Amino acid sequence: MNGRVPAHLCSILYLCAVMKYKHIFFDLDHTLWDFETNEQETLLELYNSHALESRGVPSFEAFSTSYVGHNERLWDRFRKGFITRNELRDKRFRLTLLDFKIGDEALNKKISEGFLEILPYKTALFPETKETLDYLAAKDYPMHMITNGFEETQLLKMKNAGIAHYFTHIITSEIAGSLKPYREIFDYAITKASTSARESIMIGDAMELDIKGAHGAGMDQVYFNPAKPPVDFKPTYTIGHLRELKEIL
Repeated sequence: MNGRVPAHLCSILYLCAVMKYKHIFFDLDHTLWDFETNEQETLLELYNSHALESRGVPSFEAFSTSYVGHNERLWDRFRKGFITRNELRDKRFRLTLLDFKIGDEALNKKISEGFLEILPYKTALFPETKETLDYLAAKDYPMHMITNGFEETQLLKMKNAGIAHYFTHIITSEIAGSLKPYREIFDYAITKASTSARESIMIGDAMELDIKGAHGAGMDQVYFNPAKPPVDFKPTYTIGHLRELKEIL
């Protein structure tokens, strides 16, 4: 030996140094899958197909605003364990209709079921989602999903949007028996991927759920924050566009 490291070993050592993370975990809604766009399209279909204006709902905007408010509050209660999945699904449209003095249980049932049938077939993604996933796949990163959404709905969303094939493991709160931001769901996902927190990184839009949750599990984080609202916690990385992941990974 002449004391020099062979070229092929130099390449291996360089890759090991650069590829700090061995596994990438993504959130789905609001991170890859454009939830707001898909939700609004679904609500508009329901507003029109059920002729809600003729039932006393003055505008689509009023219907949407009422629903979004109730849905966010009920999801918060669901994450905290105060209500069940079925209660969440039933109450969000019931309360919305009651805002307009519509106490029609049959209509509530039709709209609730219609929302779950239509939403997973919407396909809007954030800009350059597939291009970024292609880039990461080409670098041989195993990619996984950690989502609080319901199993059947989330799988349909990913399949119909054409991104399911990028992910080795899809961890939903239903299958993990835990919700973000609790450590149990992150530990479950890490174990499922046969990796460690130190070699993993979580990418998501929700400060409390994705970023602080991953931090609590010992994972580095990428905060996807296109709107750039102020935050009270410093993530490992912050990006405003998915293509910025190429500068990190």
